[in-house]
Amino acid sequence: MADFTRIATNIAALQSLNSLQNINNKLGVAQLRLSTGKRINSAADDAAGLTIATKFDFKAKGLGQVLANIADAKSLITVAEGHLNNINDILTKMKTKATQAANDTLGADERTAISNELKQLNTQIDNEVRQAQWAGVHLLVGSNCTFASASTVGSFNFQVGVGTTTADKMSFQIASQVFGANSTQSEMAFNSRDLKVQIGSGTSEWSVASQASANEFMAKVDAASLKVSQGLSYIGAIVNRLDYQEASLSVAKVNTEASWNRIMNADMAYEQLEATKYQILQQTAVTMLAQANMGPQAILGLFR
Repeated sequence: MADFTRIATNIAALQSLNSLQNINNKLGVAQLRLSTGKRINSAADDAAGLTIATKFDFKAKGLGQVLANIADAKSLITVAEGHLNNINDILTKMKTKATQAANDTLGADERTAISNELKQLNTQIDNEVRQAQWAGVHLLVGSNCTFASASTVGSFNFQVGVGTTTADKMSFQIASQVFGANSTQSEMAFNSRDLKVQIGSGTSEWSVASQASANEFMAKVDAASLKVSQGLSYIGAIVNRLDYQEASLSVAKVNTEASWNRIMNADMAYEQLEATKYQILQQTAVTMLAQANMGPQAILGLFR
């Protein structure tokens, strides 16, 4: 309580000054939050909150990278799917030509022309398999492939979570899953060794010289088409899993960022109210300080 009769120390003025300093500090905090948009601008503002928010920020950024990983995984799988679709279209064309060759209305010249076309189509299948790569790694061949080393054949592990457990990873191994662990070029590409036709004691590749050989060729094409369909089905299942994982992680990322936002970022409407309040209190504190400084002058009346 102020004692105006003791003028050596103006207690009222000191109290007003102390109040003014406290108000200035609080006004400074509100103005800093308004200028930065952040509720926590230093660890002293909320030490525990900063620790929690840092963890949320760490997780949110990790989830953002995982979502990017999933997008990259989809791109990789799309490459494999595109080439398999092309192979499937080629096999459909080959089946049509083989069916045509199985009809005895064709002569030798016509069958030879069909054989040549089949050979070109099958060469393109080989090319599709060779071109199906991602970052130099073949997507559609196994470890025994004749044109790829074991270090460049397709076995991928996608990081689809922020942890290191098996639940945070997803594998993509179309060669071993669909075509067997020891898939060779012929098993995958259905090339001349896979589609060659045995005639008598000899071997004639790409031959549909008779109805019997054409029927045998048709059966091989059907088997190759089944493998491609299995590959496409496997790809579809993997993409569906990635879609579900992406949807789940997107929700988690939004909620994590929302939690970080509530802790770290300022409520601008509230901080504006606080700043206005402290600006008014600042003016009243200055006024009271001025009045407190004038208080000791009343003692001069005792000496008149």
